[in-house]
Amino acid sequence: MNNVEKISKELKKILKENAPVLTEAQQTRIYKILNPDIENYVIYGIKFPLLEQIVKSTFNTFSCSYEEAKEIFKIMIGTNVEEEKFAGLHFLNKFKKQFSSDTIDLFRNEYAQYCYTWSLCDSTCVRVLGPFLGKKGNESLAKKTVDEWSNSEYIWIRRASMVILLKLTMIKKDFDESHVFGIVEKMLKYSEQPYIEKGIGWLLKTCSKYSPELIYNYLMNNKGTFPRLILRYASEKLSKERRSSILKK
Repeated sequence: MNNVEKISKELKKILKENAPVLTEAQQTRIYKILNPDIENYVIYGIKFPLLEQIVKSTFNTFSCSYEEAKEIFKIMIGTNVEEEKFAGLHFLNKFKKQFSSDTIDLFRNEYAQYCYTWSLCDSTCVRVLGPFLGKKGNESLAKKTVDEWSNSEYIWIRRASMVILLKLTMIKKDFDESHVFGIVEKMLKYSEQPYIEKGIGWLLKTCSKYSPELIYNYLMNNKGTFPRLILRYASEKLSKERRSSILKK
């Protein structure tokens, strides 16, 4: 057994050993919240701090290269267990100083095949990809990633483009309005998909923290055509009076 197989096997073993015993009601609630795309999806219900601890402990136990970590990530992301996917993600993130455009391609290729929940999509963008792309010097790669991913045929890659963009906005505390609005308008053709609508709303809500006047005017100008779900999400951080104006039929 090689190093990649050893580490992957160890991660899976420890995660399974630490899976809590859930009642039927707890299981139903978790699956309802995460709403995975496939039927045979497994969710242990391990709390995130414990999962991070398991990854850290395993990482410290084994000597591992970045190339091996990428292979471990591929193995873990390819399973149908939520926590194994997260473990693979955070194990690879231990090598974030070695990330490059090739790493971005790796994420896109693997997530196009093996991402089944909004939780994995969003956590990856907020905790891993967004911080990497938000670093000084990565501006062109960040824009290229958002633009290319927004054209994907896969729902979670399209949603990821918006979540990356909102994380970049949070890092910079500013945004390019033409870029943001261009992405929003591109995504509107998928507005029948709730997770895309919610992603649009979340992106605009994030932008409203930094330019409330601009976002208010944008929503008012488009309230007649935007789905109500987008308007509800996007206006959450605006004043009560402005939100009422936007939601008024």
